[in-house]
Amino acid sequence: MEQLPAIIDYPDGISVIDARYHRPGRAAIHLITEGDKAALVDTGTRFSVPGVMAALAHKHIAPEQIDYIFLTHIHLDHAGGASEFMQQLPNARLVVHPRGAAHMANPVKLIAGVMAVYGESEFRRVYGEILPISAKRIIEAPDDTLIELNGRPLQLLDTPGHARHHYCIHDSRSASIFTGDTFGVSYRELDTNGLEFIFPTTSPVQFDPEAAHTSIDRLMELQPEQAFLTHYGRIRNLSHHASQMHALIDAFVGIVRQAENMPDRQPFIMKALQDLLWERLTAHRCTLTQDDAFSLLQTDIRLNAQGLEIWLEQTLRQPGQAAG
Repeated sequence: MEQLPAIIDYPDGISVIDARYHRPGRAAIHLITEGDKAALVDTGTRFSVPGVMAALAHKHIAPEQIDYIFLTHIHLDHAGGASEFMQQLPNARLVVHPRGAAHMANPVKLIAGVMAVYGESEFRRVYGEILPISAKRIIEAPDDTLIELNGRPLQLLDTPGHARHHYCIHDSRSASIFTGDTFGVSYRELDTNGLEFIFPTTSPVQFDPEAAHTSIDRLMELQPEQAFLTHYGRIRNLSHHASQMHALIDAFVGIVRQAENMPDRQPFIMKALQDLLWERLTAHRCTLTQDDAFSLLQTDIRLNAQGLEIWLEQTLRQPGQAAG
C-alpha cells in the first residue's frame, strides 16, 4: 500500500498534500472539497500521483468525485503529473491558461525544452513520462474565468510575472488565493514566531518584473486573508508579504543590472542573491544556520539567478532598452 504523504487540513474544505518533489515541504498539491465533489490545484510530477491517490482514498474521496484539475501554470513541478492524473481521475477536466493549453494537448515542445536544460536521463528521473491529454478534456481559462465546483465559485485571474501562462485562483468562500508561483516561495522551515519568510521565484524563462508587481497588487485588491502557495502551503500576514515581494523583486532586478557588463554573470548573481536573502533571513530572526538555510534554498537561488540573467539578456536585445 502506498504510504500517505504529509497532509494538512484547513477550514472550508482545503487540504495541503505534499507532492514529494525533491524533499518534503518543497511542493504542495492543494485539494479543495465542496460537498461530494473536489478539485486539485497543481499536480506535482508523475511521481506525486500515487501519494495523492492514497490521500484521496484516506479521505474517502473516490476518483470519480474529482471534477477539476487546476494548473496555475505549466512548469513541470506544477503540471508534470497532469497526464497521469487525467488517466486516474475519469471525470476530471483540466483547467489551464490559454497560453499553456496546447502544450498539455501536445507536450512535445514542453518536454524538449526541459530536456534541453536537464538532459533526457535527468528529465526521466525527475518527471517520468508526460503524455498528451485529450483536448476534449481541457478547459482554457482566460482572465476572469469563473469555474463552479459543486456551486462554489472559483475565479481565475491572469497573473503574469513568473510566467506568461500563469493564473491564480480566488476562492471567495475561504477568502483565499491559490497563487502557484505568483506570490513567491515560502518554506515552513523558515517560519519564525508565526511569521513566514517569502521571496520571489524568477526561474527561467519568462520573468517580467513589471508584470509581477502588477499581479501582486491585483491579488491584494481582493483583500485575501490567506494564500496557498505551491511552494509551500498556507501563509497569512499577506500585506507584510506583498510589501516584501515588491521590495525583493526590485532588489533582484538591481542585482542583475549590476552584472550587465560582466563576462560571467552567474557567480556574481548567485552570491549577491545569497547575501541579500541571508541579510533578510537574519532580520527575520531565522533560527537556521547559514549553511542549513542555503542548503534549503540552493536550488531556488540557482534557478532565480538563471531566470534573472535570461531576463537581462532579453532586455538588452530590445531596441532602445538598457538594463540600468
